Amino acid sequence: MPVPDTEVFDRLRTLVAIDDARTRPARTIEEVFTGRPLGSVPVGTAEDVAAATARAGAAQIHWAARPPAERARVLHRYRSLVVARRAALMDVIQAETGKARWAAQEEVMGLMFAARYFARVAPALLDSRGVPGAFPVLNRAFVDRRPKGVVAVISPWNYPLVLSLGDAIPALLAGNAVVLKPDSRTPFSALAGAELLYRAGLPRDLLAVVTGPGPVVGEAMVDCCDYLMFTGSSDTGRVLAQRCGARLIGFSAELGGKNPMIVTANADIGRAARAAVRACFSNAGQLCISIERIYVERAVAAEFTEKFTAAVESAKLGAAYDNSAEIGSLISAAQLRTVTDHLADAVGKGAEVRTGGKPRPDIGPLFFEPTILTGVTDEMVCARAETFGPLVSIYPVDTVAEAVAAAVDSEYGLNGSVWAGSLAEGERIARQLTTGTVCVNEGYAPAWGTTAAPMGGTGISGVGRRHGPEGLLKFTEPQTVVSTRFLNLDPPPLVPRDLWQRVLMTIARSLRFLPGR
Repeated sequence: MPVPDTEVFDRLRTLVAIDDARTRPARTIEEVFTGRPLGSVPVGTAEDVAAATARAGAAQIHWAARPPAERARVLHRYRSLVVARRAALMDVIQAETGKARWAAQEEVMGLMFAARYFARVAPALLDSRGVPGAFPVLNRAFVDRRPKGVVAVISPWNYPLVLSLGDAIPALLAGNAVVLKPDSRTPFSALAGAELLYRAGLPRDLLAVVTGPGPVVGEAMVDCCDYLMFTGSSDTGRVLAQRCGARLIGFSAELGGKNPMIVTANADIGRAARAAVRACFSNAGQLCISIERIYVERAVAAEFTEKFTAAVESAKLGAAYDNSAEIGSLISAAQLRTVTDHLADAVGKGAEVRTGGKPRPDIGPLFFEPTILTGVTDEMVCARAETFGPLVSIYPVDTVAEAVAAAVDSEYGLNGSVWAGSLAEGERIARQLTTGTVCVNEGYAPAWGTTAAPMGGTGISGVGRRHGPEGLLKFTEPQTVVSTRFLNLDPPPLVPRDLWQRVLMTIARSLRFLPGR
């Protein structure tokens, strides 16, 4: 396994938006596969956030004055640079997260899709839109989209490129500046994505990456931004929502998930079992939209369990900067402890391990085998709490209705997966789930990759949406401008007020016959 080029990380360090960064206390970032140091980044302060926000706000005024089509050209160039530098980006992602190469490629592809989609649709979505005025002829009305100002993006460690720059892209296209705080464990992925934006022509101050701990840097960002985009845990999301509510600023968040899969008796069981490996164990299960609960009709539960177990056991764990491994590492000792604790609790209360269940220090310090459980009951922690690791439970059910009822019996509502004998049946079942997205005959990737459609959660899985028109327009404020011509609402000269009011009422009643009213 080649050692990542540490010169890359030294260069990326210089992009952190902290003055005199070389003289500051620093945090060392380690390669997850080995624990070897990759480089270090300065530890930011609230003062650094305030300074970066001030510079970003000044740059935003000029950026917002540029036409949306001109802003979109920067993002088209950015997408081309991402494609050209995809291998280097995947190297950085793998080094910081320990994920398999194909999972790192998912991030790069997600960023490509986001840049392409939003650059294409932004000019039309942001264009001034005419609407019917209160009184035809007298009123001309249109709605403009104004940027929020400075958008704060607080991104997570599990998908550190696409969940940082992927959210910055629509905010920037909408005319905002962005101050970005990557997770303290994965700053270099965000910096690598930001570097390409600068190369594409984005003004440097318009996107500021400030590294440092969440309780310091993140809270300072919430205190001075005009809008917050957050991806992370539901508990942290609640706290940040309260902070934003106190300031009366907008807030959007994608939070946790305890995502269900339903497999019907007439589904292609072999196909479902093979795809479930990706659906459950992508990024070693450290994915908000991955599957942690599988409900299988009892008639095929044994067959599915056997085939799924065989597929998992044939999947290769590995630490490699190529495509030789299918499943990578956990990111931290804390995640390893969570998986171990959830598993021990379940087994101690009677669950059965069908495969996996052991750490693999022979591969790397944070590797853990993909694990399948049966016999999970409601008093076990992993039955309802998000594990966020390579642990999945199979539940035989008597009917599809029972599967749906169990699937929706959760505080979470982020993603779901349905495998059925026909698309029509799968889509019918999908519409009964209470999740923000549902994939029929897949796990999560097609819904995530459909950037023209909104992506987000219900319940404690989130607020607002990324992707789709909503993913761009949430970073704007609509401004309605209505012009009055010929006459205003005062009575014309010599017309009695009572007569004028009757005229206005007659006009108002007749508006129901006009289209769009």
